Amino acid sequence: MKVTGFKVTLAALLMAGALAGCGNAKEDSAGSKNKKNGSDAKTEDISGTLTAAGSTALQPLAEEAANEITGKYPNLSVTVQGGGSGTGVNQVASNAIQIGMSDVPSADKLEDKTKADKLVDTKVAGIAFSLVVNKDVKVDSLTLEQIQGIFSGKYKNWKEVGGNDEKINVINRPASSGTRATFEKTIMKDAKIDDSIGTAQDSSGAVEKSVNSTPGAVSYLAMSYFVGDKKDSLKTLKIDGVEAKSENVSGGKYPFWSYEYMITDGEPKKAAKGFIDYVSGDDFSDKVTEMGYIPMSKLK
Repeated sequence: MKVTGFKVTLAALLMAGALAGCGNAKEDSAGSKNKKNGSDAKTEDISGTLTAAGSTALQPLAEEAANEITGKYPNLSVTVQGGGSGTGVNQVASNAIQIGMSDVPSADKLEDKTKADKLVDTKVAGIAFSLVVNKDVKVDSLTLEQIQGIFSGKYKNWKEVGGNDEKINVINRPASSGTRATFEKTIMKDAKIDDSIGTAQDSSGAVEKSVNSTPGAVSYLAMSYFVGDKKDSLKTLKIDGVEAKSENVSGGKYPFWSYEYMITDGEPKKAAKGFIDYVSGDDFSDKVTEMGYIPMSKLK
């Protein structure tokens, strides 16, 4: 009886273990299924219609991200427009669009300050900017003081800053431009831009055309513009001998740069969150670098 009792006990234990194993197997199977369903649910969640507008500096990156993510999620539609950082900030504040794109925090461009607490700024990348000049300008680098002097109207001839005897023709960006706001904050500082000198252009393409066609011209552009067939479209200048490169930005050596922001009315949700997470995420970071921007992983 003792032996029989032992056999019965052992059999019971083995059966219990088998049942537990079956339970675990079912649980693992269910867990795998739920995980798969979770992934499927995530795919289904990134759907809907989005419009992002604003910064022309961020626009090329947003357009590329839109092309890629809509290829992955066919139920998602993303339209990307320019218009300048101020336009993007104020359009999202009025609920005309879902995502505003800006080179500066939304508070810097928001017209209705009562809506400031509603807007959420998400950093998605970094961008360096460079001074650009007509190819006839015989200067390769300028100091901060010289740049301030040029755009404030103190210096009117390139010979005053080490160049040839030629008039300086300033091409500014309009007041709504986030690129201009970054220029004022990081380069001009307490010096004021004199808008009575030179002209203004509101897009990167217009700046390129004006600088190339105007002798002695000087302006500034995002480095993301100088990719592909635009790589050598304009002559770029160093600032205090330092080039506008991502490693110089991340190393704290180059001053003219900013974060790129995607702005939403409240915390980003559903399609907007999916798109913003994609732009700032690791899976897209190689493309961010390739297009002349700086991934968030290099700036955190």
